[in-house]
Amino acid sequence: MPGNNDRAVEPARIRLTAVGAAVVTVGAGLTLRAVAAGSLAKYGGDALYTVLLVALVVLLAPRITPLTAAASALTVSWGVEFLQLSEVTAELSQRSAVARFVLGSTFNPPDLFWYAVGAAAGWLVHTAVALYPSLRRTGPS
Repeated sequence: MPGNNDRAVEPARIRLTAVGAAVVTVGAGLTLRAVAAGSLAKYGGDALYTVLLVALVVLLAPRITPLTAAASALTVSWGVEFLQLSEVTAELSQRSAVARFVLGSTFNPPDLFWYAVGAAAGWLVHTAVALYPSLRRTGPS
């Protein structure tokens, strides 16, 4: 029964695609930091942060819908941003460069918009990737 075997392989393919998307997103973020400055680097990085979270959500839950993956990533991004209103992230950021990179340290309202842009981009890519296999199956044999 090849149909049953295909269903077992699909989560592995989805996870592999999510890992690839995460690697590409990190590379894009590092490249952006290397070639851009100011608002472009900052807000582009914010959007890419949420795109990376979308990829990580899909990696953890390969059968998740694009909308749920994007909403989950946006919720985490906004949660981290709002956490910056407390002193927790500032204190952690002073102790660790990794914490500073992941959590930031200062609340910035425009970041909320750019996280939403990243979630929308992640949703768009996830939707396109999710549609591609179904288009192949319904096409001519």
